[in-house]
Amino acid sequence: MGPVRAEVMWQAVRDALEAAAPDEARPLRVLDIGGGTGGDAVRVAAEGHEVVVVDPSPDALAALARRADDAGVAISQVLGDTGDLADHLEPASIDLVLCHGVVEHVDDPVTALREVARTLAPSGRLSIVVPGRVSAAIARAVAGDFAAAQALVERPVAHWTPDEHGPRRYFSEELDALLAAAGFRPAATRGLRVFADLVPSAVVDVEPGARESLFALESAARERHEFAACSGGLQQIACLELS
Repeated sequence: MGPVRAEVMWQAVRDALEAAAPDEARPLRVLDIGGGTGGDAVRVAAEGHEVVVVDPSPDALAALARRADDAGVAISQVLGDTGDLADHLEPASIDLVLCHGVVEHVDDPVTALREVARTLAPSGRLSIVVPGRVSAAIARAVAGDFAAAQALVERPVAHWTPDEHGPRRYFSEELDALLAAAGFRPAATRGLRVFADLVPSAVVDVEPGARESLFALESAARERHEFAACSGGLQQIACLELS
């Protein structure tokens, strides 16, 4: 097992794949937005799925090409972002969109997700992961930065400018509202990194079996809404709100 944090995030991808194709009867067409150097995309392609990565960094896409070549998989690469998806992808052509660590950085999250929605097939799924607001506020307070913690508690997400305030952090109900405004049907929020961001690496690296035990703990907690609220990442696997 690799670093627990990385394995927790990969499990989020696995959960999304299962939701999009519960019977595993067919390969999916998967869009990985902001997929960067392909840490997830290569593993998804290795399972037999068709993968398209959209990313605004030429350097990241070059690294992705090398990684895909080393793994012996084919991945379509698009230099772009959520603003120009329509130039590269046909409407309703994607079975699963991975939008992990993206909307907290964009200027207009609702518009970005509406562009994503246009690419999805009617039965498709969107897996979205955003940073949790509660855990970030606790971390700032523990570090003694009470002003930053208070801002995280009080600042409305609608008044959040990433360039000024850093990446947006979300309460689960704010994620619900964002998805609904973009044309998706919100689902249950799952917690990612409920404990992994808190446990010192010295504990995980030194204690025999600690990685496996911590991952098992994360797996047990991720679908309990009581823990999701205070996790480092919030995930929803949503479908389109069809009229």
